Amino acid sequence: MELLAIVFRQYRTPFLIVLLLSLASAALGIGVIAYINEQLIESFADPWQVLPRFLGLVVLLLVVTLASQLSLTILGHHFVYQLRGRLIKQILDTDTETLERIGSAGLLASLSADIRNVTIAFVRLPELVQGVIITIGAVLYLGWLSPGMLAVTALWVTITMLVGWYLVQNVYRHLARVRDTEDALYRNYEAFIDGRKELALNRDRARHLFKEDYERHAGAYRHHIVRSDTFHLSAVNWSNIMMLGAIGVAFFLANGLGWANTNVAATYSLTLLFLRTPLIQAVGALPTLLNAQVAFRKLASLRLAGYRPGFTGERPSGAWQTIEFRGVTYQYQDGEEEGFAVGPIDLTLHRGELVFLIGGNGSGKSTLARLLTGLYRPRAGQILVDGEPLVTDLDWEQYRQRFAAVFTDFHLFDQLLGPQGDLPEAAVTSAWLDLLQMRGKLEFAGNRVTNPQLSQGQRKRLALLLAVAEQRDFLLLDEWAADQDPQFRRTFYRELLTRLHDRGMTVFAISHDDHYFERADRLLEMKGGKLRELQGEQRELASRDAVAQVSHT
Repeated sequence: MELLAIVFRQYRTPFLIVLLLSLASAALGIGVIAYINEQLIESFADPWQVLPRFLGLVVLLLVVTLASQLSLTILGHHFVYQLRGRLIKQILDTDTETLERIGSAGLLASLSADIRNVTIAFVRLPELVQGVIITIGAVLYLGWLSPGMLAVTALWVTITMLVGWYLVQNVYRHLARVRDTEDALYRNYEAFIDGRKELALNRDRARHLFKEDYERHAGAYRHHIVRSDTFHLSAVNWSNIMMLGAIGVAFFLANGLGWANTNVAATYSLTLLFLRTPLIQAVGALPTLLNAQVAFRKLASLRLAGYRPGFTGERPSGAWQTIEFRGVTYQYQDGEEEGFAVGPIDLTLHRGELVFLIGGNGSGKSTLARLLTGLYRPRAGQILVDGEPLVTDLDWEQYRQRFAAVFTDFHLFDQLLGPQGDLPEAAVTSAWLDLLQMRGKLEFAGNRVTNPQLSQGQRKRLALLLAVAEQRDFLLLDEWAADQDPQFRRTFYRELLTRLHDRGMTVFAISHDDHYFERADRLLEMKGGKLRELQGEQRELASRDAVAQVSHT
């Protein structure tokens, strides 16, 4: 089991202690049975001496068993806590391209379903460990009582376990299908929640999504979970009944064939009755462990970055002067097929510039923005900072720390952070609250915004406030003004960008607002994945009519 192997590697000493406690529990359990056989069945000594010893053994068995199970459960929950943290850290360290390939539905399914399945497995793990250890101890004791009866009983139990294993294998097969179906269901949930406005307007789409997608996936989930439970219950009941049958076989061998006396038969039966519960619990715990195995394989299939305990992306020291693209190309991959390509791009940006990028839909503007900020790595070519190419993972991490950005699909955080991840400068926050006309519209608890339920235009203003508070060298704005009213759009281009420029910040703005192109130091255009800089007459034409320029050139 991969689960046990991972726990043993990471928590070897605690796990060995838990195993020793389990061994002690099994030994005590068999010892109680032996004591009953010797003192209460074969020869009943003074009851006032036997009873206190017996009760003492029972109390000791209770304490040791509880200690072993509780220790393993606590160890399991600690492991799950670590596993969840490792998974989130791996997501944070994984490149954007991989995360986009996986999709948020797959990541959410792993963070919820896979982690939950591992948690449940650890809750049931004590039952499996106890069941296996007690079974081994019981077999040794039964062999000491009567090797011949053990051979027949072992054959009976072996057949029982083989059939049970076949049933459990079917449980595993259907659980794997259940986990695959959960990804599809999570995608449906995303569509229901994120597309709620569109679905409210178009009931035909809502019906199609519900009937054709959700019900199909939910039906598949129901089918496989029912089959899984059917095989699981069959395995448990088969083991339960066959263990009762083993008691009858033991009495038949002892009394019918004369292989042992009645006392040995009674002890055999008592041992099998004692063994019946932990064995059935062990069989019942197997599906949860198999579910955890499916979860581990699903987590491995995500192909996230390897785990690193710390955050190594510290902000680089020193002020950069140039960022240069040399023959940079990028191409999307759709499975084995090659998709849209950008480049080759040759571009040099200088510190403190105000640069506008224009282009039609699908021209590659957003791809260039991701390349510029280091979220995508070039398929070919180089990105250089002050003439030094980015080579190592650390180079790329430090390069990304130079940027603050508001993308079109931005996520709005509710906490303002300063340059080093600490509290933002009060003067900067106060000034920009006025510039963004958000004073009185935002409520704060410390540096946390407590009312982020805003209009889209106001959400973008808050996102810009968050970006400015970080005081990075380079600010990228992806069609930031598209959701602003005309009056504030004018404020943005004529006042806010000027403020940022005066502070020495480099601003790279993707824009369609041709009336304000003259505000830029440089005007770039993307078309069909190719980049060019507009100068002279071309820039004047673009400033008069950006839409016509994009569609006719």
